[in-house]
Amino acid sequence: MYLPDYEKNSIANLMGNILASMGAKPIYKPLENFDNSALSNSKNIVLIVIDGLGYEYLQTYGKNTFLEKHLMRKLTSVFPSTTASAITTLQTGLATLEHAMTGWFVYLKELGTASVILPFKPRYGDYSFGKMNIKSEDIFNFKNIFDKINRKSFHIIPRFILNSEFSTYVGGKAERLGYKTLQGFINQINKVIKIDNEPKFIYAYWSKFDTLSHENGTKNKKVYKHFLEIDAAISSIKKSQKKNDTTILITSDHGFLDTEKSKTLYMKDHPKLSETLVLPLCGEPRVPYCYVKPSKENQFLNYINEKLKNVCDLYKSEKLIEKNFFGLHYENPKLRDRIGDYILIMKDNYVFKDAVTSEEIHSFIGYHGGTSKQEMFVPLIQI
Repeated sequence: MYLPDYEKNSIANLMGNILASMGAKPIYKPLENFDNSALSNSKNIVLIVIDGLGYEYLQTYGKNTFLEKHLMRKLTSVFPSTTASAITTLQTGLATLEHAMTGWFVYLKELGTASVILPFKPRYGDYSFGKMNIKSEDIFNFKNIFDKINRKSFHIIPRFILNSEFSTYVGGKAERLGYKTLQGFINQINKVIKIDNEPKFIYAYWSKFDTLSHENGTKNKKVYKHFLEIDAAISSIKKSQKKNDTTILITSDHGFLDTEKSKTLYMKDHPKLSETLVLPLCGEPRVPYCYVKPSKENQFLNYINEKLKNVCDLYKSEKLIEKNFFGLHYENPKLRDRIGDYILIMKDNYVFKDAVTSEEIHSFIGYHGGTSKQEMFVPLIQI
């Protein structure tokens, strides 16, 4: 089991460096053995986040690539090592403990429903909370980095999420710019760098590597081909910016672990376990949160310990808070409602899936969220 190193070497600490270099006080102290002068003295600070690009993937498939040649070190993600939690960390400087974005599926006590948190909608249907007159500030209660820093800031994200409730909330006062293609992504970065001589912070997020890794797994040729396309595209930024005072940092939110059909569990195949729960499993298939009926707690514990002890480790949710799995500092008042009574951390490459009525269960090969080295470690690249 590999856990976040919140003391000195996680993506939360990286954000500590970025915040400190731009006049803001970080919650998490900056990375150890990292020279912040390059950031502080740069006119442009660019943070490129390649969703799903794990350190282990780069080490295995990225030999002699542009990104590998500029690799500084490996960092840990946060817990759980998943997009909703880690992307929020990279835009707030907070860990999951503080921002309470606990996974793809989040139970929202304030609405009495299990949600798909980033699309900002309930798990049933496709009607967003925003269309129900529910505001983002009713659900999200954390501050973003863009409103804290002393630089003009830009938020470069895919066009399909440009004006989503989450993007609008977490982007704060940053100017949001969208794109449709990889070249469009690069063009937006280059355009912003060249705008004027004013110091700028540019957050740029690329999502397609994550999508392809989910669908095809990390060993797939489509994923490798796209990795090489990303590598070439980012190298072109350096070539076009030779005369500009720019520091580019590249990292990710998590890596990927491949699974197989024999390692995929479905709650519908475990009716005696299902009857102990008041909600479907939330969180992630690699880290499910369990909401247990008090009258069925013994049945729940016995079932996990007798039937599933070889596929997962069982923890009281509050114990993982105490052990600093989620972070180090102040606890978000929404956190405990969102992580259930018990947490399952899946062993090896097992996943556990559940659904509400009418919800489609996607069949993926690649997964993240857990505590394997493939999921937890991400690269830090500096140009």
